[in-house]
Amino acid sequence: MTVPVLKDILRQHAEEAAHLWCVYDWHLLHPDENPDMDEERLARLMDRLDAHLDGLRVAGKHGQRIAQDRYDEFPEAGELFVLRMLQPAAAKITVETLDLDAVREYLASMLPSAI
Repeated sequence: MTVPVLKDILRQHAEEAAHLWCVYDWHLLHPDENPDMDEERLARLMDRLDAHLDGLRVAGKHGQRIAQDRYDEFPEAGELFVLRMLQPAAAKITVETLDLDAVREYLASMLPSAI
């Protein structure tokens, strides 16, 4: 049985995941700039980010295509992060288990404008 692909929902997953990655990374780099981001809120943000990535992963090639389209239109760190997290080697990786230094290094190397 073929399951319908809801492209608008996948696009929303990709956009939200990219945005949440940027919020998450910004907070870790500048923890004093948002005093309201306590451990509970940070944990919820990470859960939401993982859920959006899972939504794209479940869609398989359709999720990857939408993420690629978003990156092609907006070649920024959040969109590249999402695209990278959809690669087969990252299928079991959660935000909590990321090597953040390696992620930031990868994003910087792939986005010359971020340097």
